[in-house]
Amino acid sequence: MKLKLGIFLVVFGWCVVTAAARSPQESTDAKVVEPSKEEDAKAYSGMYSFLKEGEFVQITVEDGGSVTGFISRFGDGESDKGAFLDQFFKAGKLEGNKLTFTTDLVHGLSYDFKGAFERGEGKKPGDDAYFILKGALTENLTDANKKMSSHSRDVVLKMFPQDATPGPAVRK
Repeated sequence: MKLKLGIFLVVFGWCVVTAAARSPQESTDAKVVEPSKEEDAKAYSGMYSFLKEGEFVQITVEDGGSVTGFISRFGDGESDKGAFLDQFFKAGKLEGNKLTFTTDLVHGLSYDFKGAFERGEGKKPGDDAYFILKGALTENLTDANKKMSSHSRDVVLKMFPQDATPGPAVRK
């Protein structure tokens, strides 16, 4: 009798351990590979709308939270009215989802941005507005007399769909 009870307890214990090892929660967790924070941050890289139709901001999150990129915009001044201008980031930094950048001065204008990435209306990665960038954009305008004036405004910049982002140029 004691032998049968001992065997029963061993078998019962084995069944409990096996069932616990196959629990739906654990098996689901084992299949999901969580990306690192750095991989999450790199998902913010892409092209975002800017102030006017046809203008955009290209953001690239590098290792360690550094950010490179540029703004492509239409000129507003007398000498560059309607011309397409690229303003590269002089400095850029990402901490968590918080982004700051400053552009080079081009034709008397530079930009400072302070804001954060948020989830937008897009349902899945690659969709239009999957991420949005909300924050304060400051325009720093320097006149001919080297006098600077600044104007800040709140902006919401939407990520373009991934298939709309131009691919790398093919060189022959």
